[in-house]
Amino acid sequence: MTGWDIKPQGVQGQLKVVGGHAGELKESLDALMKHLGETARAAGTAVPGVAARIPLQGPVAPGREPLSRAASGPVAAALGEYVHARRPQLESMSERIQAAVVGAATATNEYLEGDLDTAKQAQDAARSVRLDLLNDLRGTK
Repeated sequence: MTGWDIKPQGVQGQLKVVGGHAGELKESLDALMKHLGETARAAGTAVPGVAARIPLQGPVAPGREPLSRAASGPVAAALGEYVHARRPQLESMSERIQAAVVGAATATNEYLEGDLDTAKQAQDAARSVRLDLLNDLRGTK
């Protein structure tokens, strides 16, 4: 086991800290999305009254919402574009956190079992954010 000196209790402690921060990040992002949606709805449109609805024709199944929907104004459109443009960064944050946590846990477990090759594979998969490989490695034991 040369080159490896892992203290499992230390890894577990750090994973708990990271998990706590990841939970806080998720709560913050959920709140951000909620507030952006509320802001978009409250911003209104650039048209008055009944023109602010987009009427759509057609049958509606029983129990379903009408096809008509509120028109969105320039603020709502801008917020939608902002969220759409930031989606890749938000997804990347999530994937990197998940890869780091799963990779560290998997590598540590494999280290404890004496399987340094699989531990290195888990470490490399975490570094390259390959969640598919990490899930495969976790499923092999």
